Amino acid sequence: MSEYKVKFEVFEGPLDLLLYLIKKEEVDIYEVNLTKLATQFIEHIDTMRLLDLEVAGEFLVMAATLMYIKSKELLPVEQQVQAEAEEEGEDPRWELIRQLVEYKKFKDAAAKLQMLEGEQENVFPRQPGKLEFTSETPQAKPEVSIFDLLNAVNSVLQRISKKDDPREIYEDKWTVSEKIELVLQTLAGRGRVRFSELFAEATNRAEVICTFLALLELIRLKQLVCAQSEVFGEIDITRREPELVADAQGLEINPASEPATPESSPQPSTENPLSASHGA
Repeated sequence: MSEYKVKFEVFEGPLDLLLYLIKKEEVDIYEVNLTKLATQFIEHIDTMRLLDLEVAGEFLVMAATLMYIKSKELLPVEQQVQAEAEEEGEDPRWELIRQLVEYKKFKDAAAKLQMLEGEQENVFPRQPGKLEFTSETPQAKPEVSIFDLLNAVNSVLQRISKKDDPREIYEDKWTVSEKIELVLQTLAGRGRVRFSELFAEATNRAEVICTFLALLELIRLKQLVCAQSEVFGEIDITRREPELVADAQGLEINPASEPATPESSPQPSTENPLSASHGA
């Protein structure tokens, strides 16, 4: 059976909601036309050509309740108080109100579920795909040029010159070969060293230049990599992998063997270019 609605000039809605609004006094009880209410209900049944006894019975109970409530409201105030005192048991108005409130709760819940069902029909869940994590290879620092190395060693020389006495003549204590071996030993133990650390213990300009020549020789032999993360930043010095050294030199080097010593590498010139100047 289709939903039955009552149409009045002051209100339009289901019959059960009309009774609830009467209790809430949103519609004046005096404006309810019971004759018109019954007439509309009978016309509705005639159009359906079907007599639903259950609905008709509910209508009769509600209509009787309405008539009872309206009849009490029409009595003078004194008679209303007297009638309530003479009545035994619970006032039928409150029983009706409780039923309407309970009915409204279920009706609202059903409407909410219906709305959620309609929204769910338009929802298409997406199954989570297989997450694939790709390891990001850290970007290699760009290698420095000879000009970057010259700027770096110039800074070291300026630092040394502040505490170096130009009138003092130093004896040549170091050779390029010795400094090459010292640099390789340092890298063998640490794997990475900063440019400034190679000259941290230098005591004079001659030692700085000797160490710098050793560094240039190892770079020429493709055994070291000098990289710089930012302009004018610290230069990091690392040892090339044995395979890369072999590719660069065109030689066969066993990765399991010890790093090539200066004796196995092409021998650089051991003569200190500053000897003549210091000897003078």
